[in-house]
Amino acid sequence: MRVAIIATPYPLEEIPAPPLGVAYVAAAFEAAGAEVKIFDYIVSNYTKEDLKRKLENFQPDAVGATSVTMNFYEGQRIIRDVKDCNPEIITMMGGPHVSFTASDALRQYPEIDLIVIGEGEVTIAELTPVIRHKNKWRDIRGIAYRNDDEIVLTGKRDFIADIDSIPLPARRLLPLSRYQALGYPVSMITSRGCPHSCIFCVGRRMVGAKIRKRKSNLVLDEIEEIIGYGFDRINVADDLFTFDKERVKEICAGIKERSLKFKWSAFARADTASQEVFDRMAEAGCDAVSFGVETGNPEILKQIKKGIKLEQVYTAVKMCQKAGMMAHTSFIVGLPGETKDTLMETEKFAKSTKAIYGYHILAPFPGTTVREKVQDYDLEILTDDWAKYDANDPIIKTSSLVPQDMRDFVARYDDEMKDETRKLLKGYYEGTNTIEDNMFVEGRWRMELTYKILKGDIIENSGFIEPALFEGSKNRALQELCRRVKESTKADTKVVDDTISDFAGRGYIRADISDKGCTWSWSV
Repeated sequence: MRVAIIATPYPLEEIPAPPLGVAYVAAAFEAAGAEVKIFDYIVSNYTKEDLKRKLENFQPDAVGATSVTMNFYEGQRIIRDVKDCNPEIITMMGGPHVSFTASDALRQYPEIDLIVIGEGEVTIAELTPVIRHKNKWRDIRGIAYRNDDEIVLTGKRDFIADIDSIPLPARRLLPLSRYQALGYPVSMITSRGCPHSCIFCVGRRMVGAKIRKRKSNLVLDEIEEIIGYGFDRINVADDLFTFDKERVKEICAGIKERSLKFKWSAFARADTASQEVFDRMAEAGCDAVSFGVETGNPEILKQIKKGIKLEQVYTAVKMCQKAGMMAHTSFIVGLPGETKDTLMETEKFAKSTKAIYGYHILAPFPGTTVREKVQDYDLEILTDDWAKYDANDPIIKTSSLVPQDMRDFVARYDDEMKDETRKLLKGYYEGTNTIEDNMFVEGRWRMELTYKILKGDIIENSGFIEPALFEGSKNRALQELCRRVKESTKADTKVVDDTISDFAGRGYIRADISDKGCTWSWSV
């Protein structure tokens, strides 16, 4: 049995980590006895020709794609291309979007054969041996599929009680050197489940209300594995990492005992803050904590069932900063009951905490209470075009706010950020910046260049250097590669030279030299 997993294209500007869901799915298929490959189109350019070549080389029996709402269409189109290339391949989709739109997705998109609903590891274990035998699918809970004109939903599967039994994510199957070049943190989770009922979130329904925690030693083993791949920054993406204070302290102690050297960040609820825990986290290398606050208006906070108080946010931020960590707070624009006045309250509150803060615009994803019970709230959903569900532009309105009001509010914040960037750029060219400011400017340039290199497949397309152009010298071959990257991207010469040389120095790209020439390629 061969299974290919698609890492569906996702905007690099949205700061994607190596895709955790994809790596978990790949590991589950491997544990079930399948040979697995990941076709990653997050950090490379998707073309049907490339997909066809990969399918011909690997000859998979099944192809699966995962997606969130905003990139569902991308995943669906790739699945359609798979069917065009080989109609005999079984096609699957999974993830939060299709888990809550399974029947509609199967009706509208005949290229999708099967949908895995919700938490998928045990479902995959049962499905893999019979994936070619459709007559046996009906016995497997947690899937949906089409049987002639009938949509078959096989029933809800229980959540996995022992999550220590779940195989570690198969990150080794990802193009890790590309993600290292991108420079974003690697995400990991140490628990599943959330008892809270925030109306804008699908988390509780995807992973259950009961918190299921992994043993601390297994968490530490995964951290060691990630560091072993060459990454030096991790983000703990649990909704409730700081909920169990003794367990957090145990993990932090284990990091120090194993002498694990890396920087990390975590999400936390303001009502779980503890000075002792934050101090321990900082001592173990944590340098940033993010708090979802959502609004500065107490009444809206209650309506969205966030379950925190604004006073707790002040306390949590101060504790975080006292521990020497950066505090970040995030807010949602366009919640039910939002008015221009409540937006001003949110802005005032965000600034008053002295934390770094940012905004997203409410996207009522399938599976959320706010979508399924929209008639109960002061909210109107304006479109079901899933591509617009990126939380960057309004697709809703309230009785007091139209989309342009929300755009104007967020634009004012964006303008403040752009002003800061312009000041740093001015200081960079005038020589008045601090070293740290200049590092920030150059880092942004490097990031923008890396986006172009990855999405344009520039190393693949420009990496072969003819013998006459480098005369056996690896350094000259690197110089020629830099010249070509500059020509392709129109980026600053120094930025290109520094970035490509750093990629080579760190081993993200490698040179294979023979009498036929030098070929630069990504290492993994």
